[in-house]
Formats: sequence, structure tokens, C-alpha cells
Amino acid sequence: MSEPAAVLLHPRAVWLDAVATDRDDAVRQCGRLLAEVGAVTSAYTDSMLERERSISTHLGEGVAIPHGTASGKDAVRRDALAVLRFPNEVDWDGHPVTLAIAIAARGDGHMAILAELAQILLDPDRARGLREATTADQIIRLLQPAEELDKEPEEEGSAL
Repeated sequence: MSEPAAVLLHPRAVWLDAVATDRDDAVRQCGRLLAEVGAVTSAYTDSMLERERSISTHLGEGVAIPHGTASGKDAVRRDALAVLRFPNEVDWDGHPVTLAIAIAARGDGHMAILAELAQILLDPDRARGLREATTADQIIRLLQPAEELDKEPEEEGSAL
């Protein structure tokens, strides 16, 4: 990806014990976390909610990938991820979700990020590891591209 990996997922953008009342609450938390790490303005959250109302970002296996609509790209300051784990699950359009990986991307950057995430989540061991991780560092390590897993981390907080 074109951005340095550390820019995409910082340890402060990982919450392992999130609690949400429903899908919209979970999406709002995702947007708030992306805003807190400086990746988006608060307007991006509305774009994420609009996306959910038009098409669910639930992928299956307890994972959702909330992201904004094309019209929300103006609210993105830089490409970034936020990871929220909901140990008690969130009802996401009738599906239980325990892991939300929020995406903020300028331009078409989200397509490369989505493709990379799809490869990671297709690996059952890595997907389970993401759902069961107990530290932000574990999440960050599991979100590295497969070819990067065997290398020593160059920089703390790198992922994808």
C-alpha cells in the first residue's frame, strides 16, 4: 500500500473490550475512534452510517468492515484503520459481530485495503486470532500481509 504501514493502524486505534447497543452504536464508535487518531473529521461517521443503511458491511464469521460512502471521502484526512472487538457481540443486521475493522481511505485506497483484509480474513487461523487477540500488538501483527508475518516488525504499530 502506498501509505507507511504505521499510518494505517496505530495501537491507539485498537479497542479490545468495546460494548455497543446495536450496529449503529458500533459504527459511531468506529467513526469516533478514526477521528480520535486524526484520520477523519466527525462528518465521516455519518457517511459510515449511510453506507450501512444502503448495504451492510457484515462479512460473516463475526466480522464487519464499516467504511464510508464515496461522498464521505471529503471527511478523510488520511488512510487509516480502527479495530474494535465486541466480546459480547453486536447485532449487525441480524448477524452477530465480534470484530469491526473500520476503514478510512482517500480516493480509491479503500479497495486495496479491502482486498488485503479479505486475504487476511480468509485465513481461518488469522481470523480466529483477530477475534481472540488480547493485545493491540497481536491485532497489528495479525493484520500484516502474509509475506510480512515472517519478518521482524520494522516499526511499532505497523499493519497492512
